[in-house]
Amino acid sequence: MDHIVESQDEVLGFLADPQVHGGHAVRRIDTHAAAVFLAGRRAWKIKRAVRFPFLDYSSLERRKAACHAELEVNRPFAAGLYRRAVPITREADGRLAVAGAGEPVEWAVEMVRFDENLTLDRLADRARLPLVVADRLARAVAAAHGRAPVVEAGAWISALSRFVAQNRAEFAETPELFSTAEVADLDEASRAALERIVPLLAARGRLGLIRRGHGDLHLGNIALIEGEPVPFDAIEFDPLIAAGDLLYDLAFLLMDLVERRLPAHANAVLNGYLAETRRAEDLDALAALPFFMSLRAAIRAKVTAARREVVRGPARDETGKQARTYFRLARDLLNPPPPMLIAVGGLSGTGKSALARALAPHIGAAPGAIVLRSDSERKAMLGKTETEHLGPQAYTSEVTARVYEALRAKAERILRAGHAAVVDAVFAQADERAKIETVARGVGCGHRAFFLKADLRTRLARVEARTRDASDADAVIARQQEAYDLGPLSWAVVDASGTPEETLARARELLTRSPAGPRAR
Repeated sequence: MDHIVESQDEVLGFLADPQVHGGHAVRRIDTHAAAVFLAGRRAWKIKRAVRFPFLDYSSLERRKAACHAELEVNRPFAAGLYRRAVPITREADGRLAVAGAGEPVEWAVEMVRFDENLTLDRLADRARLPLVVADRLARAVAAAHGRAPVVEAGAWISALSRFVAQNRAEFAETPELFSTAEVADLDEASRAALERIVPLLAARGRLGLIRRGHGDLHLGNIALIEGEPVPFDAIEFDPLIAAGDLLYDLAFLLMDLVERRLPAHANAVLNGYLAETRRAEDLDALAALPFFMSLRAAIRAKVTAARREVVRGPARDETGKQARTYFRLARDLLNPPPPMLIAVGGLSGTGKSALARALAPHIGAAPGAIVLRSDSERKAMLGKTETEHLGPQAYTSEVTARVYEALRAKAERILRAGHAAVVDAVFAQADERAKIETVARGVGCGHRAFFLKADLRTRLARVEARTRDASDADAVIARQQEAYDLGPLSWAVVDASGTPEETLARARELLTRSPAGPRAR
């Protein structure tokens, strides 16, 4: 390997010896920049003595610094996994030891070992990645981002144009995979998209939303540990590569899920993240998401193409196909469908929220529409968690009017950012329905509206079966709603008395029929 600057064979052989690990069997995993030894309940990670254009581990001091940096940058994401940086020492008798008394000849990161079969990429490959994990992951990333340190925004914003240029230059090195015309088209579209969002990114920087994030947040770097998703292996070798807008950090994960054809998971991550952070400014930043996801896909395409050069046989062809897939995704993400507003109304227990969540992944720009739910908005407005119960004072006409106004304001921000929105509320009043349609007309985007209906017995069964839900509606409220005067109902009425899948099929059929329906992705 041309990038190796010194031999580490003695240290690597030492750590491969089961006796060093109390007799436990050792499994070794190699990457381009590290060697990891799994033994018992511990993992030991050695930085390889290599030098690349993007990282330099060519000296012992650099590798020591990188080990300490790895601990630091992973604390916001996986503090429980990373134990310490330890020296591999040369003892007086010439033998090597872990954290001995002799002179350090190498450094390692000691980690708690987890089941490597439970990384999210492997779970996804086996179709065993539950949708509930996506919501937990969104909240874990949001919490880590809240702890991430703010960085100077200007250097990262300036670097984006260099990243685009680097992509073009490196794509040009493999014309058999990426034609000159294709590369030029992607480069032009990327530069135009970046130019449009630079003022937005500068404003985000002033708000402290450009931070030292994970930098490599894909499914292979997230493990399910005791049922909870834990991101690990954050980038430590280059602060600039690890830095960025928080949505750029999230965009790697969203892109990975979209590329793996897990749209519901990708949509759940984005919606869960926004629900957890409750930052209205992130709605405006949705305008940058197509560029962020495209840049992540483009970088993945060139890295995958580079990996093709070191594999042989069928694997080489497969790697080339994967690089092409990422490249096509990068182009497609820069040509998103137009924004779309979908309103879903109906009395409690008709399945509004289930339909909204099911529709969202397939509406508008990837990874789908933002879901705005009146029940969640009411809780957030009053400073409560989604599952805390609210008393009657939270359901006065005045509070309800504020909730609907907040839904309209957020929907408008989302639509103006070029993204789609699905608004989920009862919409029992004719003026509530008219006002949400006015939002779409004001922005100049397409809209559709559904009003779900189901018999009282069905609605009662559904509200009584709810657990840990944002809705406070119970059987008493469901019965009271039977007396509502809905007024003139111009929205498309959907029979919601069957299964959620049947309701979804009816709604999607109506969307397909409509000339104003969303462009398919």
